[in-house]
Amino acid sequence: MGNLLHALKDRNGKKITHDFFIDFESASPNGEEEQAVYDKVNAVLSRTSTILDELEGYGGAGDQIRGAISAPSDEEAQKAAWDAVCPLVSKLKSFHDYAFEMEAVLPILLESLTAGKPVETLEQRQACAKLCAELLSFVLKFDDLKMNNPAIQNDFSYYRRTLSRMKMKDPSSDDSAVVNNEEANRMSLFYASPTPMLKRFSETTTKFVSENKTIPVENTTDTLAIMSTVCQIMITNSGYHDKFKDKSKTIQFCQRVMVAAVIVYDHVHVFGAFSKKNSAIDIKGTIKATQMHDNPDQENLLNALRYTTKHLNDEDTPKAIKTMLA
Repeated sequence: MGNLLHALKDRNGKKITHDFFIDFESASPNGEEEQAVYDKVNAVLSRTSTILDELEGYGGAGDQIRGAISAPSDEEAQKAAWDAVCPLVSKLKSFHDYAFEMEAVLPILLESLTAGKPVETLEQRQACAKLCAELLSFVLKFDDLKMNNPAIQNDFSYYRRTLSRMKMKDPSSDDSAVVNNEEANRMSLFYASPTPMLKRFSETTTKFVSENKTIPVENTTDTLAIMSTVCQIMITNSGYHDKFKDKSKTIQFCQRVMVAAVIVYDHVHVFGAFSKKNSAIDIKGTIKATQMHDNPDQENLLNALRYTTKHLNDEDTPKAIKTMLA
């Protein structure tokens, strides 16, 4: 925790950890520079609620597909399955395309939050910190919904198989398909990951860190660590709860952001989040904070720490931490 404890001090060396509050509910841009970044990122981020609603309501074409498979010579059954699956694949394409939109604006947001000293920047640019938190919350929500809906993979697999058969009969059919073969190959790689949005977020952040030579790597990893720690404090310290307009909703939001920030940190930091000597993350505190307040997503968040982090099973991960997540 050495780097983080140093980061969470003011210029006089006084700890500001327990006085550091990010207004995730209603922070607004501070100045023209932050406003410009906020507008660019928010134009993309404003669609996350719609995407999550569409994904949550994704029912799949299982009945029609089973009907087509059980009656391969029935042209009506084949048509019914194709007609049912095409609009769903079009929706899956929109989710896939959104991941690339997120990938395009994330470096802009990261640069805004990491160009200066992490603590001062997060305090001064709370609207951008709020956007980053909302994006972290979104990727966990999206991936959780995706993982728990097998219809997505089943529908897409059926679509690809059917498209291949159609192309064998008529090569031009690919041109009129809602998703052509080349696009389907890219989408297949995306949906093959159990956590596609988090993977995109982590890879984009890693690329940002490796390619941006003017911003120290530690600025990015410390920013993630500070966001996670601030969320942890806001969850566990009841003194903050009176500041929340919607206590339950905001605490659950903080829990998702805390966990997501830890996971991204674990992928970006060379030693990961679990190293006792080298990590700025309080993993034990993170796990305990995740288990508080009867969050209905509690087990999903713990599973995210168990299965989507990179360094949990490293040799230098304390046995106590492994036991807590066993």
